[in-house]
Amino acid sequence: MSDRVPTGEWLRGVLETCVLQTMTDRPTYGYAIITALAAAGLGEIKGGTLYPLLARLEKKGLVSVEWRAGDGGPGRKYFALTAAGREELKAAREQWGVFVTTVSTHLAVDVDREATQEVPR
Repeated sequence: MSDRVPTGEWLRGVLETCVLQTMTDRPTYGYAIITALAAAGLGEIKGGTLYPLLARLEKKGLVSVEWRAGDGGPGRKYFALTAAGREELKAAREQWGVFVTTVSTHLAVDVDREATQEVPR
């Protein structure tokens, strides 16, 4: 198994779901989300990618936002899943499971065997 970071194209398709997942236990803030995603092996997510995504999630009602005073520093914007966000995450997990199974089945076809079969015209 490779330790390579997922390609950008693949990550774009699942980043919203992965961001929602980081909020399942408690409200969190942007830098903590970036750190959690990196720790999960998803690579470095830039703020220019994350913060617009968080704004879209808020606009869709999937997360709520709360400003909290910082401990001796600037305040932080905390994001928390709403009930709609939890439902969206649940649905996305189910869809992801179906997608992974479908793609895995397709990719499991023996390439050498497939190359010898006639291609339909």
